[in-house]
Amino acid sequence: MAYCNMITTLSVQQTQLEESLEKILLPPTDPNAEVQEIPPYKLVYVNGACPRTYRVYTDNSMIGVIFQHITHWSNAVDKIRYAEPVDAVVGLDQFMKVARVSTTATEQSPTEEELLDIEFDALTSDEWERLKRYVPETRDLVAA
Repeated sequence: MAYCNMITTLSVQQTQLEESLEKILLPPTDPNAEVQEIPPYKLVYVNGACPRTYRVYTDNSMIGVIFQHITHWSNAVDKIRYAEPVDAVVGLDQFMKVARVSTTATEQSPTEEELLDIEFDALTSDEWERLKRYVPETRDLVAA
């Protein structure tokens, strides 16, 4: 009898967890979502009391998370305490923009030799064009 009771308790807990996850992951367009608008941003309450956690959206795309503490706001990328939510959001957005730019700038395209190791279907048209013009050095080739 205790075993049956434990299964019922676990299934009730799982159902409650699934329902709470559905509430937590509401998009900013959902009528049940608690949304604060700071144009062009939307803050969607996720959970928590202190700090309260908000997902930050711009153009329906999530850029990160900010937190509302009793005395200040903060974001998930720096250690700065902000007086206003807009400052925490702008700090987050600027950080994400810089991170995208630096990631793009540091990415190097593969060499022609590396392209030869990639499956044909995975190559882009630009990579195909590079391979068409590529002439391997023959000084290291040995006749078998």
